Amino acid sequence: MKPKENIPDVGVIVARFQVHNLSEAHRDLIYTVAQRHKKVIIFLGLSPLLGTRSNPLDFESRKQMVLEAFPDTTVLYIKDMPDDLAWSKRLDEQIADHLLPRQTVMLYGGRNSFIEHYVGRYPVTELESKTYLSGTELRRQISSRVKGTADFRAGVIWSTNNRWPSVQCTIDVIITDERDRLLLVRKHGETKFRFVGGFAQPDTDTFEIDANREIHEEAGVQCASPVYIGSRVIDDWRHRGEIDKIKSLIFEAKYLFGTPSPLDTQEIAEVRWFPVSELSANKSIIAPEHHSIFNLYLTRHPDIDKDTNQNETQDNISA
Repeated sequence: MKPKENIPDVGVIVARFQVHNLSEAHRDLIYTVAQRHKKVIIFLGLSPLLGTRSNPLDFESRKQMVLEAFPDTTVLYIKDMPDDLAWSKRLDEQIADHLLPRQTVMLYGGRNSFIEHYVGRYPVTELESKTYLSGTELRRQISSRVKGTADFRAGVIWSTNNRWPSVQCTIDVIITDERDRLLLVRKHGETKFRFVGGFAQPDTDTFEIDANREIHEEAGVQCASPVYIGSRVIDDWRHRGEIDKIKSLIFEAKYLFGTPSPLDTQEIAEVRWFPVSELSANKSIIAPEHHSIFNLYLTRHPDIDKDTNQNETQDNISA
């Protein structure tokens, strides 16, 4: 690394260091700045999210990691903000809080660092390292290894207990036809039927796209555009006793054409039409966690099997 001459009084590094150990590139960055300045301040980016793939570590654990290798540095944090100008102003203010009168500053960053987002008043230098391995790649490598130590297990427990409770979002589709029938699917290893559905995917733009994907994969039929009709917490057995829950966005879709046949044959064993009256008379056909979805359909279509629907409503009131 060859930074420019006329180095100011204080060197400031802004980084994230979301790794279990400082890499060679990280150490090279800090060492280079420390060699050129009597005072080094390191600001660690602090995300508002806890325990995510990109930000698995809290500030204190990263601070201790840096101070263990470079005890003479000052380690602080700078909170992430949505606006670059506001973030840069806040960083400048925090830097100024730790300067003596007339001290000058140079900010340092490595490859793919904060530099492109900084629009503050201090000069910036990018330091290129001969060795580079992204934090994302380091975390990916770590995630593929399991260590049989108490510290490793304690770290896993710490991480899972220091994140926000989450809701896993699923999509369920009630496929109907003109004969008052519903199209249900049965998974391998199960005896009961359920509505077409699955987890919403983070790489799709809308829940409607997820709904159409599930219709295509699990039922193999063509439907009109799915229409959102409501949501329900799903009493999934895998989440009983957990703070995290599954919440389903429920759609209704009119069948157009096609012979029901699953494309995802590894998961779906059978696709079958059921008259609404048959399902109302024998609700045990449906998987228990999808009863609330069927009840929602009945409340939206009181003209179908009215007597059964009234009994269902009365049962719910009594419960």
